[in-house]
Amino acid sequence: MDIDSIQRSIVAVSATIPDNAYTAKTLGTHREGSGVVIRENGLVLTIGYLITEATQVWLTLHDGRIVAGHALAYDQETGFGLIQALGALDVPPVRFAESAAVKIGDSVTLIDGSRHAVKSRIVARQEFAGYWEYLLDDALFIAPAHPSWGGAALIDAEGRLVGIGSLRLQMSRGGEVADINMIVPIDLLAPILDDVLNTGQVNRAPRPWLGAFSAEASGGVVVMSVADHSPAQLAGLKRGDVISEIRDGEVGGLADFYRKVWDSGPAGVEIPMRVIRDGRDAWVRVKSADRNAFLQKPQLQ
Repeated sequence: MDIDSIQRSIVAVSATIPDNAYTAKTLGTHREGSGVVIRENGLVLTIGYLITEATQVWLTLHDGRIVAGHALAYDQETGFGLIQALGALDVPPVRFAESAAVKIGDSVTLIDGSRHAVKSRIVARQEFAGYWEYLLDDALFIAPAHPSWGGAALIDAEGRLVGIGSLRLQMSRGGEVADINMIVPIDLLAPILDDVLNTGQVNRAPRPWLGAFSAEASGGVVVMSVADHSPAQLAGLKRGDVISEIRDGEVGGLADFYRKVWDSGPAGVEIPMRVIRDGRDAWVRVKSADRNAFLQKPQLQ
């Protein structure tokens, strides 16, 4: 693998978000990370939280050139974001691997837009449930971790793109704790790419969104906080509530909770849930929403 050649196609991403944006409070108004060029026309793949509600995006190349970009889309389900460079990048696109073929123990390299590369191995591939109503059926996990993971490119031994860096987590094994990176597999891009490029969004009904930040505890789901003006807040969900049932189905952990919510119907459906608050049971009815309706849409400058 020619690392130097591949690094030319991985760019630094800097995004500016308005102070009044819905995600400004949680994700900040200035976000930095990386992206990887995936088409000759300057299409850049990154992790979506970097560019959500961005009004300005700048791409810095390996030779120091800075090119303006436009935030095309953020897909809530995969977590991918797409940026269109508004000037010539003059770098080749990175080839795709088949992430489904990646095995535990495989050698990989996570490369950021500042030309910092960390040689790692796949240490796990499994379901991942994020506290922000996010679920991957088969996420990739690597170690050692890269300190600048957001939007970084995971490259296999053949120089192909395996996935995009999303998080830094910790894994406990054999009594020792190690830092790891969670990677969104590249195979999730192909089914949505044409829709996003043609219409700016995926052609599917939006999932019902609650706006509850939750964690798993002893197999149950505990509300940590709720987003401002979200369906969860309007319904009265509070920090510390334990969600035990949805309709007549018992909740068996965070991933099961999300699947039960999403199986309830499209965004806007009312979702009854049983919660335990201060040792007492109560039923709460949450009228879900489309998360995208709360976000400012990218404008071409």
